[in-house]
Amino acid sequence: MTDSLLDIQLRTADGGETTLREHAGKVMLIVNVASRCGLSPQYADLEMLQQKYGSRGLIVLGFPSNQFFQELSTNEEIAEYCSTKWGITFPIYDMIKVNGKTRSPLYAELTKAKDERGSAGNIRWNFEKFVVTPDLKVMRFRPTTVPTDPAIISAIESNLPH
Repeated sequence: MTDSLLDIQLRTADGGETTLREHAGKVMLIVNVASRCGLSPQYADLEMLQQKYGSRGLIVLGFPSNQFFQELSTNEEIAEYCSTKWGITFPIYDMIKVNGKTRSPLYAELTKAKDERGSAGNIRWNFEKFVVTPDLKVMRFRPTTVPTDPAIISAIESNLPH
């Protein structure tokens, strides 16, 4: 990944414009989330990671997507669900597309990364995880790999300041 990953235009849940540049130098855990997915209990682990490592330089970033037809209709509903059900404190962005011709430019970049089996390409389901290191190396973890999996913890811890 190049620095351009940091400059991709993103929309916040409240309609503002931003980029990942505000998180430059941090370990980013980027996840495509969906409130009505059977994997949504992963929100609890994502928030735990944010609480545990946030002060050391981790930022969890949630990108809602309804491409698998399991997300609520509006950013307001998503925000309410995340805060009341899971106590989420990490940023949740505007709903995006993660696959197809109109996928978010962020996901066009992220999906170039290969998973542990060497497969790149389309997002397979909700809660696919990407650990982006401060030097912009991307590690990809498929949806059923829980956020507390030793491989994800290792990817985070080994890239945080000691």
